[in-house]
Amino acid sequence: MIRHRASLLALLLALACEEQPRTYSAHAAARPPLFRDDFESPTLGPAWRTTGAGARIEAGALRVEGLQNHPVWLTRELPDDIRVDFDAWTPSDEGDIKVEIAGDGVSAARTASYIASGYVVIFGGWNNSQSAIARRREHGRDRLTAAAPRVEPGRRYHFTLVRQHGALRWELDGREILTYDDDTPLIGAGHRHFAFSGWQSPVYFDNLAIHGL
Repeated sequence: MIRHRASLLALLLALACEEQPRTYSAHAAARPPLFRDDFESPTLGPAWRTTGAGARIEAGALRVEGLQNHPVWLTRELPDDIRVDFDAWTPSDEGDIKVEIAGDGVSAARTASYIASGYVVIFGGWNNSQSAIARRREHGRDRLTAAAPRVEPGRRYHFTLVRQHGALRWELDGREILTYDDDTPLIGAGHRHFAFSGWQSPVYFDNLAIHGL
């Protein structure tokens, strides 16, 4: 009887834990956000600068497809040390969920070989074979890569990017994926903007919140 009650108690505790809301990052954002966008408006509006075709609001989310490294830049300047949270998903099995951080707010690809103005974070790039944080050059030798996890089509992911003291940490659903330590960090003028980007895959972004640190 005692053993049966212990088993029942363990089961109830497990169910209670499953019902708790997920905590995506250990670094809590105590202050109000510097910027927030839930993409509920019919258009992007003046807070955003598009640098090419392929971005629109769809069903309460930002949808990008075929951007070919023409980012959707947030026009607001941001401090060097920030935390960026957002949700992202794609129906495609090719993955390729991409954003830029610490950029200049205007740059876009002029040729097939794109040199970014900031750091490029890629989840499931190169036909969903690897993920990366790249300093300006996606194909540069100094990029940091990870083979797992890979993008699951239709799965909604929560991204957290924390940029502080020259390091950029990327968390996915609360799990650290990569941390890029830069000896000569991209800070100051020309590196104060965030962007959603992409190549060909259709990708959805939602629930953006940016906090200062």
